[in-house]
Amino acid sequence: MESFSLILAIVVVTALAFDFTNGFHDTANAMATTITTGALKPKVAVAMSAVLNLVGAFLSVEVANTISKGLVDETGIRPEVIFAALVGAILWNLLTWLVGLPSSSSHALMGGLIGATVASAGVGAVHGDALVTKVLIPAVAAPLVAGIAAMLATRLSYALGRKADGEAAQKGYRAGQIASAGLVSLAHGTNDAQKTMGIITLALVAGGAVAPDSDPPLWVILSAGLAIALGTYLGGWRIIRTMGKGLTDLQPQQGFAAQTSAATVILASSHLGFSLSTTHAVSGSVMGTGLGRKGGVVRWSTATRMFVAWGLTLPAAALVGAVAEYVTGFGDWGTAVVAVFLVASSAAIWKISRREVVDHTNVNHDEEPAGVVTTAIVMVTPPPTGTVPDDLTVDQAAPPAATAV
Repeated sequence: MESFSLILAIVVVTALAFDFTNGFHDTANAMATTITTGALKPKVAVAMSAVLNLVGAFLSVEVANTISKGLVDETGIRPEVIFAALVGAILWNLLTWLVGLPSSSSHALMGGLIGATVASAGVGAVHGDALVTKVLIPAVAAPLVAGIAAMLATRLSYALGRKADGEAAQKGYRAGQIASAGLVSLAHGTNDAQKTMGIITLALVAGGAVAPDSDPPLWVILSAGLAIALGTYLGGWRIIRTMGKGLTDLQPQQGFAAQTSAATVILASSHLGFSLSTTHAVSGSVMGTGLGRKGGVVRWSTATRMFVAWGLTLPAAALVGAVAEYVTGFGDWGTAVVAVFLVASSAAIWKISRREVVDHTNVNHDEEPAGVVTTAIVMVTPPPTGTVPDDLTVDQAAPPAATAV
């Protein structure tokens, strides 16, 4: 039976808080396309995803072992280092959720852990080979592989469905979306819940509660699964809106292709122990479907903001983790200061988010209105066939591909 110190208990609670933010931050990975195309109602979709995330948490521990045994030297890590790492990851998750950007919770956690470890034990405590082969390479490869697979799957779906009955085909693809979305949820639980299992196990080793090289205890697996499931059920509606409406206009065929391609990539990576970003895989597959459908578009302004967030995730979380570790180095009062800062910052972000509420009632509304330039062009340019009916707004009359300028 593990023996707990106060700091170790704080680390476990903070890790589960991160797992919770991971759940609502990454709900979009599993359910955005299904909600956007109307295959499932929003609340039903997130409930289904929550259950399957919990189930997925019990399927494997390979990714957990990558984090607890492979990324950093566990023998030189104190529980305070894990706490500092989690602070960086949680704050990055909350900031990107606030602005509706699908960034990687996985890379936020990795960045926080690397930054805190370097601040505590130096660069040598980070296993560079594991970082490159199991984190950085998958980060680049996942969206490319998933995107290409989704593009090809989309083209194949439309080619095979040309002679099918339109309404029957749409129903079939919606059913396929539900099944594939369930698979993504299962894969998300298998991959992402394990990251929290790994970080808690690393903290238990650092605190002397379990032996080095131990697999996650059963209670760690269960608590991590429950935390990510609860976060998933609450729904990250802001990011769901961006993923479902902000990158491209999705039809059921595209949703099915995107989910199936992403699930395949995620499950394969989990089996290999790669700490894959499910956000990268799903975002890449959604963009791939936009390129795969004839007449489809990818809104590159939104995609560019997302790419920038991806590039900043590791260094930003690492910086916060390193600063937090420096402050905790002053002793108990330093740890208390970091804890108060985390709680206060989280509360402030939540309060700001209430200024414009996004939930299941408005998640399928347009992500953002047309920009000033787009609106002006529409107002002065007469439609090619007649005038705009009085009951249409300027935004409704604008071309579907129009985005903010």
